[in-house]
Amino acid sequence: MGNLDRAALEAAVRRYFEACNKVDRDLFATCLSEEVVHYLAHGMAGPVHGIDPIVERWGADVRANGSHWAVDAVYADEHTRTAVCEWTAFKPRLGKVLRGAEVYRFDDTGLIDEVRIYYASPRDDTRDANELEGFPYADRGFAT
Repeated sequence: MGNLDRAALEAAVRRYFEACNKVDRDLFATCLSEEVVHYLAHGMAGPVHGIDPIVERWGADVRANGSHWAVDAVYADEHTRTAVCEWTAFKPRLGKVLRGAEVYRFDDTGLIDEVRIYYASPRDDTRDANELEGFPYADRGFAT
């Protein structure tokens, strides 16, 4: 079993953002499980399964938009093997700044095996449910 204390969980989240900014597959592999699932907001063509598709997706964003991310705060709980990160995304070629948060679940080895992204944005009243695309809410015990 890997180190799952709060400091280790926070360090893994910060490495994840460093890997996103550098588009570094080897660095991603130090913090993500090969079986990682990244759930995205509805309409973003998610979820994304595996390290390589994540590298490809965020790498394309970096190349196309000059995107980079800043970690604003990380909150971690070793008892539930989860962490939450508030972040800011800069997309200079689009003239955009996005803010949001992600929830991370860690496997027994201390690697992130699930990412759930949430954007600070207005709700969409045209949708029956504002939720992550493909996330198994009922199976996980969430209210449905």
